[in-house]
Amino acid sequence: MIGMLAYSKAGHDGQTLYVIVGEEDGYVYLSDGRLKPIEKPKKKNKKHIQPVKWGYDGDVRERLLAGETVRNEEIKRMIKMFQTKGGI
Repeated sequence: MIGMLAYSKAGHDGQTLYVIVGEEDGYVYLSDGRLKPIEKPKKKNKKHIQPVKWGYDGDVRERLLAGETVRNEEIKRMIKMFQTKGGI
């Protein structure tokens, strides 16, 4: 799931779009590049997100999996591209 876009389904951030930047057990780590930067991602239960099939950036995903640096600007750009293409 790393590198995919996902909507938050529950909580005060409901319907917020994030990029999945990490996974462990039943949780994912989400970043929007702004309020939740990649350095301090939001930990959320997998049951409380809705992954989006479109919006996958292979380059960002590969770098996240390899443990390489991904900048907040790249996360923001990925979300903005999805929103401007009519994904919402």
